[in-house]
Amino acid sequence: MIEVINLNKSFKDNKVLNNLNLTIESGITSVIIGRSGCGKSVLLKHIIGILKPNSGQVIIDGQDVTKLLPKELNKLRLNFGMVFQGAALFDSMTIYENVGFNLIEHTDMDSQTIAKRVKEALALVGLSGIENLRPAELSGGMRKRVGLARAICVRPKIILYDEPTTGVDPIMADAVNDLIKNLHDKLQVTSIVVTHDMVSAYKVGSKISMLYEGRIIETGTPEQIKNTHNPVVKQFVTGAAEGPITAQNKIVNEV
Repeated sequence: MIEVINLNKSFKDNKVLNNLNLTIESGITSVIIGRSGCGKSVLLKHIIGILKPNSGQVIIDGQDVTKLLPKELNKLRLNFGMVFQGAALFDSMTIYENVGFNLIEHTDMDSQTIAKRVKEALALVGLSGIENLRPAELSGGMRKRVGLARAICVRPKIILYDEPTTGVDPIMADAVNDLIKNLHDKLQVTSIVVTHDMVSAYKVGSKISMLYEGRIIETGTPEQIKNTHNPVVKQFVTGAAEGPITAQNKIVNEV
């Protein structure tokens, strides 16, 4: 479904992605782990075509996203659902307008069909009947679920999740994880989740890949990642304060 080939991205002197290679298999949930600021969200934005790389390719169903014209890119994006870290809802809009936004703005679908899609999407995330409310009237967990509903309203082939459990308590985080799993099973979509939450990674992931120093340094099943012999991956997944990541940070701080 998705192949990232020798992807490079720098912001001025800061090299974020460094000849990154990654294959996302169709129909599974792939989790990308790594420290905050390591480039996980930057990678997602390249996959959906929000950012352009300095070099490299992102191949989706045989098309190189990095070379598509704006009109072609907009068409491709209708195959994606994106769940942003902070839900990214429009405060001035109703829940109906938020969930149906992409269909309203980017398709010729009639209002009756859009209303049906919005209702179905909200029902799938357990929020039936809130179409006329506004984001400010919802809890943080409910806003997360509205973000999920907006992502699935377009009936995407691929759903991207940017830190889906950030900013909620552990009980709500587990509910979000269950929702991600249930939506994957019901909709049979390809899912990409970026997170530094290992509880979430182990629960939702079919495959887990670690991003470190701009590259994917290991990919495996949750069980393989738990039992890794790579010292960098092992330090991260166990949350150990001492290890090669800490040693590198000490060198940077001393310089």
